[in-house]
Amino acid sequence: MQIRISWPAGQLTATLEETPTSTALMGALPLVSTAHTWGEEVYFDTPVSVAVEPDARQVVDPGTVAFWTEGDALALPYGPTPISRGEECRLASPCNVLGRFDGDPRLLATVRSGDPVRVERVDPA
Repeated sequence: MQIRISWPAGQLTATLEETPTSTALMGALPLVSTAHTWGEEVYFDTPVSVAVEPDARQVVDPGTVAFWTEGDALALPYGPTPISRGEECRLASPCNVLGRFDGDPRLLATVRSGDPVRVERVDPA
């Protein structure tokens, strides 16, 4: 499953694993939301509400597409957050891991808080 996340200054595609959360997210697409930033993480609200999955993690690799169940939000870390130790990507709390960005996640640095964000499915060619 692939999604495209776009904002005024750019876009990235991501490949998602088959999980209960990614399936719920795909069913809610396309969606438009408002970006928020937290250190080197972009997050935004979604209409999806799911439970924490057994393999949820708080520390993830840059470029991970994660779902923050406490905020019903996609969490997209590309570097350290205010609670990181060193250079790790530490999310606010354990999040469901959905997949990874296909391109350079540092492109997310061009997202500004308040930017409109659109998430849509990418159909296979």
